Amino acid sequence: MTASAPDAGRKVLATNRKARRDYEVLEKMEAGIELRGTEVKSLRDGRVSLNESFADVARNEVWLRDVRIEPYAFGNVHNHDPARPRKLLLHRDEIARLLGQTTIKGLTLIPLQLYLKRGRVKVELALCRGKHAEDKRETIKRRDADREAARAIAAHRRRAP
Repeated sequence: MTASAPDAGRKVLATNRKARRDYEVLEKMEAGIELRGTEVKSLRDGRVSLNESFADVARNEVWLRDVRIEPYAFGNVHNHDPARPRKLLLHRDEIARLLGQTTIKGLTLIPLQLYLKRGRVKVELALCRGKHAEDKRETIKRRDADREAARAIAAHRRRAP
């Protein structure tokens, strides 16, 4: 892996699989996340869920909500609350732009992935627009057509001498 590859040095901890089905991803960005105590150990064990999670901008800060990081199995009485809101670490100008996009344009901030990058936990955050039922059906049709085309090409290549 080279340093210029987009996934260089990444270890994916959790993926929000429903996000691409339910939302149209317009823009992606990387953000740090403020964690406490044994949360990183729980993340490394894969005890995290991004289902139904989202981010919002409040008081010039971005907060990640409804992410569930289970308590560390070998922790003590000072374990963290699994469903607490977690602060995302972004630059001030990025936060201001996100505030404008979410309030004026009505877009939503959805976490797509949690991953380790050089030993630090990062969140891939996406600025999204919700899909309607007909949009979801169109996406499914397009994916099925692409799959059929790929199968036809593969079958044709197998037959060629």
